Amino acid sequence: MPALNDEVRTYATDDLLRDGGSVHIRAIRPTDQSQLLRFFEALSARSVYFRFFQTKTQLTDSELRYFTELDFVHHVGLVATLWEQGTEHMIAVGRYICPAPQELPSRAEVAFAVADAHQGRGLGTLLLEHLAEIARKYGITEFEADVLGENNRMLEVFAASGFEVKRSVSHGVFHVTFPTAATDRFRHVQAEREHQATAQSIQALLHPRSIAVVGAAERVGSIGAALLGNLIRNGFTGSIYPINPHATTLEGLPAFPMVSAIEAPIDLAIIAVPATAVEASIRDCAEAGVHSVVVISSGFGEVSGEGRETEARLRQLVRGAGMRLVGPNCMGILNTDPEVSMNGVFTPVWPPAGNIGMLSQSGALGLAILDYVHTRHVGISSFLSVGNRADVSSNDLLAYWADDPRTDVIVLYLESFGNPRKFARIAPDVARRKPIIAMKSGRSIAGTRAASSHSASLANLDVAVDALFEQAGVIRTQTLEELFDVATLMATQPIPQGSRVGVVTNAGGPGIALADACESLGLTLPELEQKTQDHLRAFLPPQAGFSNPVDMIASATPEQFTQTIQAVGSDPNIDALVVIYIPPLVTDPEEIAQAIASGAGGVPSHKPVLTVFISTAEVPASLNTGGRGVLPTYRFPENAAHALAAAARYGRWRNRSQGESVQLPPFAHDAVRAVVDRVLADHEEPIWLSPTDFTTILGAAGIACAVAEQTTPLKATDVAHRLGYPLVAKVVSPDVLHKSDVGGVVMGLHTEAEVRQAAQLLSKRMRHLGARLDGILLQREVASGIEAFVGVTSDPTFGPLVVCGLGGTLVEVLHDVAFRLPPVTNRDAAEMLSSLRTNVLLDGYRGAPPGDREALVDFVTRVSALVESVPELLELDLNPIKILPPGQGAMVVDGRMRIAPLASRR
Repeated sequence: MPALNDEVRTYATDDLLRDGGSVHIRAIRPTDQSQLLRFFEALSARSVYFRFFQTKTQLTDSELRYFTELDFVHHVGLVATLWEQGTEHMIAVGRYICPAPQELPSRAEVAFAVADAHQGRGLGTLLLEHLAEIARKYGITEFEADVLGENNRMLEVFAASGFEVKRSVSHGVFHVTFPTAATDRFRHVQAEREHQATAQSIQALLHPRSIAVVGAAERVGSIGAALLGNLIRNGFTGSIYPINPHATTLEGLPAFPMVSAIEAPIDLAIIAVPATAVEASIRDCAEAGVHSVVVISSGFGEVSGEGRETEARLRQLVRGAGMRLVGPNCMGILNTDPEVSMNGVFTPVWPPAGNIGMLSQSGALGLAILDYVHTRHVGISSFLSVGNRADVSSNDLLAYWADDPRTDVIVLYLESFGNPRKFARIAPDVARRKPIIAMKSGRSIAGTRAASSHSASLANLDVAVDALFEQAGVIRTQTLEELFDVATLMATQPIPQGSRVGVVTNAGGPGIALADACESLGLTLPELEQKTQDHLRAFLPPQAGFSNPVDMIASATPEQFTQTIQAVGSDPNIDALVVIYIPPLVTDPEEIAQAIASGAGGVPSHKPVLTVFISTAEVPASLNTGGRGVLPTYRFPENAAHALAAAARYGRWRNRSQGESVQLPPFAHDAVRAVVDRVLADHEEPIWLSPTDFTTILGAAGIACAVAEQTTPLKATDVAHRLGYPLVAKVVSPDVLHKSDVGGVVMGLHTEAEVRQAAQLLSKRMRHLGARLDGILLQREVASGIEAFVGVTSDPTFGPLVVCGLGGTLVEVLHDVAFRLPPVTNRDAAEMLSSLRTNVLLDGYRGAPPGDREALVDFVTRVSALVESVPELLELDLNPIKILPPGQGAMVVDGRMRIAPLASRR
């Protein structure tokens, strides 16, 4: 409890309000007495009456001490603050108080007060969420509050909180009670509030009505001059204010020495000054009430530890002042919406308006991508170069683009993750509405770390990224070319409803190359209906190929292209169509392009149409003039196949059921926590659980283990009589990680003599190794079954990862494993198994008996549930697991679990 007490006493975080403004939330301090008094004196009489149920004009010294000098066990208080004109201002207070000084309180009264000028922004809801999270950690299971009947806003806060609220009324006062448990409804309401607040904050960033350019200059070639010039030349629809203390006018506009000197509201400040001057510039913006800032300047976290500290101060400064920050070390932002027309980047690249929202962590690559869209005949809705991501990140942009009517496709170029678990929570919901295409650089292992378990040795950062994207429905590409191949398809064509591809070509070779590529990527080229083939024979020459691919031969005319495309594209066996053209001497590419555009217009609108122009010449513009509009065009068949395969996989993911995750029942959760809390009470460093504790936890989680009992070598035979035969003997030693590697397992024990000999042999081997022997584990032998492996490892960036594979002790040799981030649904677990190369073993390979696939799926979901109940879990190995025949379940025959206090992990 003291550790938690200290943690809450120093509680501090930033959050977003309903209108997109940010706010700082922290624990109240004894030094806050004067600030609390000013807060109280600024409240209206009505607000005071609602809070104290009486008219009150002042707070006494004893009341101020009571409200600020808290024990943070029975009385917890939080304040929401903003920095205004260089001073912290308290704008809301929330607290809970236990009615009696119980040693372990379970119920508390909650109360709030919000400054009148900030009411209606969601501060009460926000403070309630934070207080409930703290209360749950302390074991407080219920909140209560008395609210005056006319205090509609506070009643709405409780009603809309997502908690299961009960109300009773007496003499005009409502008594409200609700459990603090984070129910599914509460989590949904919380996520929706967070989503709307985040989206609103980015809406304000990308739709400014006024922009101040800090560092604007006349010098040609300077970043400040480029920024100012781009905003003017590309027609920004709002007001532009150059900031330069040494100029009176710039580009024909009045210049100002600082933002606070402008006598007009400023929505956005773009800052391009030396790194040493950035902090002062942001403070000036905060004083002027600027909504958002974009820091172009470099020289922060990307260059030194001191720069990282400065970057952290910048974030604290902007969030404390209610602002959002893009950058630092970025290229800027732009919005092609004609109502905004904001080119806030410092190069002259201005992409065509379109339906792709794009984020890039690399400024240079981002600008190259903006330039490249011209060649693909697609356009950008909005673009952000986020640089060091001190504040605004991909998670924020996903929330905005999810609801943005101008964005249909989301493209991300990422170099790192700030909060991957939040990404895992947000991305699936967005991906079910709009495709997310991401390129994550750095596929190699960033560093080597000692692996003390099978789970840890199999994981690396890129494995985690793959697991995250696979689970979230994000389309991962390996190259920038592939990124654009997929984005162009998604931005111009419908998502394929299946994986059946029709191919129309005027050359057999490229058609075969496409067919081979499709087959390797999980796409199929089915036979066309006989009706379709007969129709093709009516107008194509006899030498043509009428199966799929349809080879019209080199002499195919424009009319034949049009008719063939319409016929094959309309075949019911086809989900998508690829048209390949190699310009022979006998046809005009311009006429063929027009014919393809015309034919594509006759293909059912729910089927995508792709084209491959194998030529060094530029693709005729007429290809994009038909009823379909822009047709995605690729240089080679393999490019088209990869893009189409990605789209088909995404379509399958979007249409699949989400599945259900498992949560430990309350009794099981409490049993697990009892073991974990007891063990960690005596340990500040990571520790492997004893076999007894380990088995207890697995049993509570519903994971079946072979019957076992730990004993000493001298008493082994007594235990053997109780367990029955056959048995396996294993060493219990803190110095041995993998027992099989050191001869620490003896199998096939059928008699008392064999058990005694095994115990002596294991003791001798441990003495020879110099390893401490804590005991002998005797276990009932599970002789048959397919060997499998399920485990957990913790990645420094991503947190816990659930892993499964087949092969048992050979898993590291085969390296055939699948990873997911918890919570893992039964659908996720089934897909993990299906992705394994050794998956065929579960179906009975070459006459071998099959295994209980559903039992292994159940094990994976229960391990995921265990992770949710034990955040202290570092590593878990269930290896091997014996998968019994269908309907007979599965059994863990060996395993280990390592835990550590959360404080030591931080």
